[in-house]
Amino acid sequence: MATDWKQTIFKAGLNALYYTGAHQALSPVSRGAGLIFMLHRVLPARDDPFQPNGHLEITPDFLRAVVGRVRGMGLDIVDLDEAARRLVSGGEGRRFAVFTFDDGYRDNHEIARPILVELGVPFTVYVASGLIDRTTELWWLALERMIAARDLLDVAIHGADRTFDCATPDAKTRTFRELADYFTEISEGSQRSEIRALAEAEGFDLAGLCDEVGMTWDDVRALAAAPGVTIGGHTHDHHAVARLTPEAAEADIVRGLDRLEAETGRRPTHFAYPYGSAEAAGPRDYALASKLGFRTAVTTRPGVLFPDHRDHLTALPRVSLNGHYQDLRYLDLFLTGAPFALFNRFRRVNAA
Repeated sequence: MATDWKQTIFKAGLNALYYTGAHQALSPVSRGAGLIFMLHRVLPARDDPFQPNGHLEITPDFLRAVVGRVRGMGLDIVDLDEAARRLVSGGEGRRFAVFTFDDGYRDNHEIARPILVELGVPFTVYVASGLIDRTTELWWLALERMIAARDLLDVAIHGADRTFDCATPDAKTRTFRELADYFTEISEGSQRSEIRALAEAEGFDLAGLCDEVGMTWDDVRALAAAPGVTIGGHTHDHHAVARLTPEAAEADIVRGLDRLEAETGRRPTHFAYPYGSAEAAGPRDYALASKLGFRTAVTTRPGVLFPDHRDHLTALPRVSLNGHYQDLRYLDLFLTGAPFALFNRFRRVNAA
């Protein structure tokens, strides 16, 4: 299997933090009032050597283990409304955790929901309505599928035709990284038009992929009606809103809200920015989320919640339950907040 050197270095740093006990020493100042977990998919483990989107998947057993450990550490598991209430009130009381899922994958309904209902865990699913309508492009999954099926892949990038080596797992991983970087760097409109052109050339069915992995509207309605489940907005087309004009960003968010309200009878009051990084969502978009009336909006920036976040409810950090870190010692680290405090300190020093 191809090795991700950044992941290896990061894991080494986490392990050093854990085995020295430094995370426990930092915990009193770094753990905050609570945290919001970010998940995408819950699926049985796969042994495929090429899994570039493996970070988006955790196993059912790990999900159960996380819930047990979080409760065992004394945290309340609450919904987003209660999390917002606790932040607004100054973060007093017991620490809390929130479970959230992005995009609207079928396994959220078929695999995650029964587990969380059984365990009495409230959770939120941020739904990109275009996935449910089968009109958006899950380009990162499509790219994985197309690379997996080929030893060579012809792609036009930067205005030139290229042939990419996909003969081995390592080669496939290198190809995925280069093409994913390319599709992330170009404009949102070009990204989608070029992935559609590549899919057409490869005979790949983008709508069929959405049909395979995405929930149906019946699934979404069933979730929306279930006790303890919150449906959140996630745009319609899953664009990085910061890379759109203000008008286009608002239109994509509102279109997603309109579709969800039309299908479920409820207009979401919580939102997740697609991709959610600093490049995908920024201050302009946080202000837009506030203007549109969202009670909370979450990013993918890593971190726990502090009382000061009551002044930034449309720019909340989350803690990723990452498929490459399915070990409870990493969860224990994340629950202390120590890795995020050190990471953010390092980032500030390097930006100075």
